[in-house]
Amino acid sequence: MSTSTDLEPVTPPRRPRRSWARWLRRSIVGAALVFLVVVGISITGALTAPGTDSVAARLAEWGRDHGLGGAVTWLEKQQYAGNQPAVGGLPAGGIPVAPGAVPVAPAPSGTAAHGLPAPAPILSLAGAALLPGEGQWQTVVTDHSQPAVRVASLRPDGQHTSFVAGVMWIDPTLVRGQLQPGFQDPGGSWPEATSITPALQHSVAAAFNAGFRLNGASHGGYYSDGRTAVPLVDGAASLVMRTDGTATVGSWNREIRMSPQVASVRQNLVMLVDNGQVNPTCATGGTAEWGSTIGQAAYIHRSAFGVTADGAEVYVGGPALSVCTLGNILQAAGVVRGMELDINPAWVSGTYFHDSPTGPPKGFQLFPAEQVPPEHYLHPASRDWFGWYLRP
Repeated sequence: MSTSTDLEPVTPPRRPRRSWARWLRRSIVGAALVFLVVVGISITGALTAPGTDSVAARLAEWGRDHGLGGAVTWLEKQQYAGNQPAVGGLPAGGIPVAPGAVPVAPAPSGTAAHGLPAPAPILSLAGAALLPGEGQWQTVVTDHSQPAVRVASLRPDGQHTSFVAGVMWIDPTLVRGQLQPGFQDPGGSWPEATSITPALQHSVAAAFNAGFRLNGASHGGYYSDGRTAVPLVDGAASLVMRTDGTATVGSWNREIRMSPQVASVRQNLVMLVDNGQVNPTCATGGTAEWGSTIGQAAYIHRSAFGVTADGAEVYVGGPALSVCTLGNILQAAGVVRGMELDINPAWVSGTYFHDSPTGPPKGFQLFPAEQVPPEHYLHPASRDWFGWYLRP
């Protein structure tokens, strides 16, 4: 008797092969954590860098430097669009008396006065009678009892009549200028310091912001001390410091060009005022002329620099300014060649100083709505700026 057994082979149940999925998830989570740690360290470094830049300014600059320029630009446009300056009204408290104004005694009889002739008062740009003190020059820094720096305040146009812009007039026969680097822009090592050093604190007369970022936003270059940090661009508006400490403005390789007398060149956009006339593209120009963030029409904080026919140097800064109204102020102050500098409340900054024998100099803001503290220039600056110092 024989027996046979037809038994089917028994297959053990398969375990779900999820190890690869688990590994993938862990890898993604790990990569995300590493990314967040690296980004967090980078942002922390930006927020804790030296200087007095605001948190918003530091985050915006970090974003632009890390491929988020488009997002930062969009956010800024939304902010500006939702915060249009008020129309009409009068400045609260009227036209301000310049803080730190100093009396100037006339030169004794028979004694020749030093320096340039006093500038003429600035006529009204508001389309109405001048307010008390509007457009009148006040001396804020003297050298041997002569006016070295004067300031004036005025309403910028006939619409934004509750705002006040500031104008700073500098006498180059008494004050010398210097382009000073930022530790980020242009970065690197330069003979000039990124702040007002103790050795310069007793001679500093004024300081103000330079132009747009050198990462392409300025459409121009940077040259100083015989070295080019960013290539100079033909036709770009250029603030040139000469080796004797005087400044001029012009289109590069058209009105001004390289020579042994050129100490530094800071370029930004195109000429705003030339031959005493405001650039007609101030109301129509595109991003190459007036910047990619908001162009020419938005009324925001803006700044500019120019020179008069007799060589005086003029800085303008204020709120609620378009490119055209900025140019109009330069023109009204007697500027024959001028250029826009920076925009945005985080960067527009005009400051003048009084010496203090017992410590750092005391700084004063040029216009009431200025947001950058005067102490900004006593600390390392992330972006380049201009310092003006009394001559020996």
